[in-house]
Amino acid sequence: MNELAVDVVLPCLDEAAALPGVLAALPPGYRAIVVDNGSRDGSPTVAAGLGAKVVDEPRRGYGAAVHTGLEAATADVVCFADADGSLDLADLPKLVAALHAGADLAVGRRVPVRRAVWPWHARLGNAVLSLLMRTRGLPVRDIAPLRAVRREDLLKLGVADRAFGYPLELLVKAQRAGWQVSELDISYRERAKGTKSKVSGSVRGTLRAVRDFGRVLTR
Repeated sequence: MNELAVDVVLPCLDEAAALPGVLAALPPGYRAIVVDNGSRDGSPTVAAGLGAKVVDEPRRGYGAAVHTGLEAATADVVCFADADGSLDLADLPKLVAALHAGADLAVGRRVPVRRAVWPWHARLGNAVLSLLMRTRGLPVRDIAPLRAVRREDLLKLGVADRAFGYPLELLVKAQRAGWQVSELDISYRERAKGTKSKVSGSVRGTLRAVRDFGRVLTR
């Protein structure tokens, strides 16, 4: 394993329009692993043409794509980010620095650059779930898509959800394991034109995610 390089797992479903900007924003030493989850817009070809490692995951689901990317990673430290352009990957080094400072898991707290960036239904669902996590003793204010963790630690944690509940199960199991979780502010902006959110893009998508989150909390 390369202790200096960092692998960045990018679950991808029809993100061809966003990938050029996302991959160009990766800091030096951060290697992209694009996990294609059934795209029909040529996303794998775009990603490969831009130098990313492309892995196929035919089982639909955010957690399935994330876990496949984790297994494909070889660096000691692995980051996770959405591939839609809504996150600034220049924020990744400060999450990795938090690991080196003693955190077991570093997560981003999204700070919208404009209020309209984050629809009300997605903000509400996130606020409710974050409150539930704080009542369980984990002081986070976002179930965020930007994360950094040591690869072997995450594999041992055994996150099993393969749908939208993956990020929440990760936090629940991290809290149960006594992990030190560091939350840092990150920029949250409009996703790239030509892409559509599978969660916050509609009330239906948000409700589907909340359903998956609910299953995690009742286990």
